[in-house]
Amino acid sequence: MYEKGKSKETSADDAIETVKNFCKYTDCGSALPGRLRDQSSTVYILKITEAMKLVAAAKVRRAQEAVINGRPFSETLVEMLYSINEQLQSEDIDVPLTNVRPVKKVAVVVITGDRGLCGGFNNLIIKKAEVRIAELKSLGLDYTVISVGKKGNLYFKWRDNVPVDRFIEGWSFPTVKEAQAIADDVFSLFVSEEVDKVELVYSKFVSLVKSDPVIQTLLPLSPKGVVRDVNGNCVDAMEDEFFRLTTKEGKLIVERDSVRAKREEFSPLMQFEQDPVQILDAMMPLYLNSQILRALQESLASELAARMNAMSNATDNAVELKKNLSIAYNRERQAKITGELLEIVAGAEALRQLD
Repeated sequence: MYEKGKSKETSADDAIETVKNFCKYTDCGSALPGRLRDQSSTVYILKITEAMKLVAAAKVRRAQEAVINGRPFSETLVEMLYSINEQLQSEDIDVPLTNVRPVKKVAVVVITGDRGLCGGFNNLIIKKAEVRIAELKSLGLDYTVISVGKKGNLYFKWRDNVPVDRFIEGWSFPTVKEAQAIADDVFSLFVSEEVDKVELVYSKFVSLVKSDPVIQTLLPLSPKGVVRDVNGNCVDAMEDEFFRLTTKEGKLIVERDSVRAKREEFSPLMQFEQDPVQILDAMMPLYLNSQILRALQESLASELAARMNAMSNATDNAVELKKNLSIAYNRERQAKITGELLEIVAGAEALRQLD
């Protein structure tokens, strides 16, 4: 009896040791409840979101510098052409792109992104375009849409009741060549009098954490001297905050520089060696291209900044979720181990009593 009992007691101790080794060298994944097991799969997106955040951060610096460096030329060119056009209002001139005629039809150029995972960036632009389209309808005006960007293309292809003149694919980084393709289409529509006004709808880059959807009148060239939205508000920033991305201790940080845009009024008595009409006529294609290129650059910088912020938030949420799941996992694992140990100890005690 003693040897028999000793054998049973030894078997119970061996079973306890087996459970300990099993829990030590395995992850006890089967102990997870269904809810935790389902949620644990979301933790694997952590590496993906972190990689996308770093890629967007690397690209947004280049896009931001393109916006900041391009604004002075674009704004100065616009101011000069506005000034010339304003001086020539009293003269009988014929520059097609400055002809202000009664508006019957408006072309709306909507610039969106090519990819998602950038928060509400594309939705805000499309919503802005829809609001403007509703305003045009309420005014009894006809309209057509020129969609730039895959996200906008997909949306307007689904909207059968919205007339679309052309779908244009976006680019990884806009150049003068891509802007010229849009400018040629806009030019032909306006000169042929198919449309009487052309508007740009895009996201204006303000900072790495903010961008504003705006509406800018592209054609005709208004003699007012400033670029305004549909509410009469100037959309050109008097001061830009230039945010620089740097690294500190292996982490991304943001440094802010204040960049003030200098605005100097052109003299109304400005004289030109050439005929101002010839200058205005020759500079209008450059005006079209520069304004469209600027809108494309602003939109790209806004998209990349939105994606960087969205992926940063997603990464932070994934880290927090991983932490919470780890705590819940360990609790469930410990409860499972404790339960198994209690069953084994109870069984061993029952065997002793039988002896």
